Amino acid sequence: MKITFRPFMTALSIGLFTSNIAMAQSNQKLKLNNHIMENQSIHYRNIKVNDVNLFYREAGPADAPTILLLHGYPTSSHMFRNLIPVLSREYHVIAPDLPGFGYSDAPDHKQFDYTFDNLARMIESFTDKLGMKRFAVYIFDYGAPVGLRLAMNHPEKITGIISQNGNAYKEGLSKEWNPIQKYWSDPSEANRTALKDFVSKEATYFQYHHGVADPSLIAPEAYTLDQKFLDRPGNIEIQLDLVKDYRTNVALYPKFHEYFRKYQPKLLLVWGNKDPYFLPEGAEAYKKDLPDARLKFYDTGHFALETNAVEIGTEILEFMKTLHK
Repeated sequence: MKITFRPFMTALSIGLFTSNIAMAQSNQKLKLNNHIMENQSIHYRNIKVNDVNLFYREAGPADAPTILLLHGYPTSSHMFRNLIPVLSREYHVIAPDLPGFGYSDAPDHKQFDYTFDNLARMIESFTDKLGMKRFAVYIFDYGAPVGLRLAMNHPEKITGIISQNGNAYKEGLSKEWNPIQKYWSDPSEANRTALKDFVSKEATYFQYHHGVADPSLIAPEAYTLDQKFLDRPGNIEIQLDLVKDYRTNVALYPKFHEYFRKYQPKLLLVWGNKDPYFLPEGAEAYKKDLPDARLKFYDTGHFALETNAVEIGTEILEFMKTLHK
């Protein structure tokens, strides 16, 4: 009986060919998954700026457009832990801890100038050291006067602004600022001492929970970590120095408004409408100078990322598509 191997060899060749294609596709998929994982991995870094160690988080492809995330009081770049993975799929994300906050150095307040002018200078030097030529900036709470100083001084660097409860108008200041404004008017030791509860664990808890419909969404490690840093020896004086200097931010509001009107930066406003410190009126006021700004309110408090990180992240991704690189 004559036996032919041609059908067998043909089948074997097809099988090997199919197997090779599957293997190539599998390797390609593995490389893609590794690339995605690398982009979404968060790196924790340190850099010396003017003899002060600044801690920062970095994620996303280095050659993608950059977003600078600036935190507020009493937190640190830790507040962006849920937002960074959303943004870093497509963008290069940098989130520093300001001096006196988080894992950055906190020099004694007698040896370091804890003013918002100086914080802005530090962040400007930080961006220069990292070679950040063009970037969008996310501003929140204390990060707003820092980021807006940076934008005002270097408008050519700013591709867009995202303000999450980052105030720049008097309309946005609530009655919670009354005791602080009293200290601005009369910076006596008695008025300074009266503000020491501002850094208490009760005050920190209040900032995280006020106006939040579902408190179970607030991660306890967030306010616990913030309080740990606030309770460091000497930190209360740092925070009171910054509270006192916040008056310079209010004095600069007209200059910020001039910058908005002159340069018309693209602006996204994502605002917790139950914020006890920065009212919704503060968000709406931006549109007086930037009428094309996109405004989205969320039914939450001051720390909107604790409850609405995915929704806010999605808004930012859409906003970033509209910016010039």
